[in-house]
Amino acid sequence: MRETWVAGAAMNRFGKMAETGREAGARVALEALDRAGVEPKRLGLTIVSNAFGIAEHQAHVGPLLNTALGIPEVPSFTVESACSSSSAALHEAFVHVAGGFSEAVLVVGFEKLSHLDTLAATSYFATGADYTFESQNGATFPGLYATIANAHSQKYGTTPEQLGAVAVKNHANGARNPHAHFQKEISLATYLASPMVASPLRLYDCCPFSDGAAAVVVVAREALPRPAAEPLVIRASARAGDIGDIHDRESLTSLSATRRAADAAFQRAGIERREVQFLEVHDCFTIAEIVALEDLGFFPAGAAAKAGADGTTARDGRLPVNPSGGLKAKGHPVSASGAAQVVEVFEQMNALAGTRQVPHAEVALTHNVGATGSSCSVHLFSRR
Repeated sequence: MRETWVAGAAMNRFGKMAETGREAGARVALEALDRAGVEPKRLGLTIVSNAFGIAEHQAHVGPLLNTALGIPEVPSFTVESACSSSSAALHEAFVHVAGGFSEAVLVVGFEKLSHLDTLAATSYFATGADYTFESQNGATFPGLYATIANAHSQKYGTTPEQLGAVAVKNHANGARNPHAHFQKEISLATYLASPMVASPLRLYDCCPFSDGAAAVVVVAREALPRPAAEPLVIRASARAGDIGDIHDRESLTSLSATRRAADAAFQRAGIERREVQFLEVHDCFTIAEIVALEDLGFFPAGAAAKAGADGTTARDGRLPVNPSGGLKAKGHPVSASGAAQVVEVFEQMNALAGTRQVPHAEVALTHNVGATGSSCSVHLFSRR
């Protein structure tokens, strides 16, 4: 396979967008291409993620995006993998470029739901679960992740204060991120006083509904001899799946898709976990970050919650986790979230992260799951 780079990446501020999803997608795509120093006409393919595009009465958005970029003749397709849609799209881009099918591929993820009322937006999100056996019977995503949190607490003694430490850390990071939906710090006292959503998960355990867009430019090394920015070498791209319904899984305290994808990624990259300097992991709920760190192999089962509480995963800790603020504070516009994780890695490795900069950022991991972990993508990146 050819050495494959992320040559450029960009995103808008997550939150509530006045523009449409396709407008935001085109704008961040142009910014990512500009950062990469790649003209749109050099693209051999575009891959779009827009899981809930029907909320804007629009499907088949790839040709519309390409038309806005001035390349209507370039082929495109749409990838849907729930919350892991744009990281699944990144995997496909990697396959096309590393395999020699394209010299340059653009990945764009965007979502807009803020124009809907809460019930309608929640109903769209719920389609990522199993309607027949979960959603139709009242199992919401907060309820499903609360089930995981309760099981983790019963097995390992995970406390509300340890869940709260994840929220406090990620809000502190988000406060330093101009892209973040929530740019404010919170205290543990504020966390503990927040309303219960699905016990033991409180308001500040849950990520927000966000609008947003993010784009990533993937190129072959030989196609870009003089990159405009410091590219990310995609050391590995791995995906895995699992049973859709958590009630049929072997464990409620672990996502096996994460374990399989992580093991495959590290094996393909030929690097050790100790070489990773920071991570962007899927923290749709605080318990999701804790479980991810254990399944990725950075902490033994039951130990990640303590690591968050003692500062190990803080921005200035031994292993910074979610310096962007994560889904928890940066926001979660479903189809843009995976690509946005890559934007954070790109900005960190190009010293564009400002006051949230992680020192000596050379190797990073992104982890993105769909629904309750039935889909998972893990990517490893390094500087050249």
